Amino acid sequence: MAQNKTCRWGPIALTTTLTTNLLNPGTTTGGVNMPASSTNLYFIIRHIRLVNKTASSATASFWVGATGANAAGTEVIAQGMPVAANSVVDWYGLLRLDVGDYLVGGASAGTSISFQAEGEIGVA
Repeated sequence: MAQNKTCRWGPIALTTTLTTNLLNPGTTTGGVNMPASSTNLYFIIRHIRLVNKTASSATASFWVGATGANAAGTEVIAQGMPVAANSVVDWYGLLRLDVGDYLVGGASAGTSISFQAEGEIGVA
């Protein structure tokens, strides 16, 4: 059975650049006599909270794919999802990111929305 560690990512202030890399698991490099099967990490995201700190509504959008990319068909969690002024939006689910996956995204107004997430990190 996997021995995952509970993690928190962020808070990260979202910018208007919708291709900003937000999350990407790394690799396990270095060490001595590392098992060949334990070279990559993965994230399991279970909760995302978007916090709008401004007095105006703003939107958030996210994609999973290559670094700095938001190709059609890779949309996840939110696409132009409104976050009311001085409010929060919570997403609960199960999203796995492997070492080649990047969660990218942004907001309609720079630094108006903060992104934070909770989940697990494991060794693939």
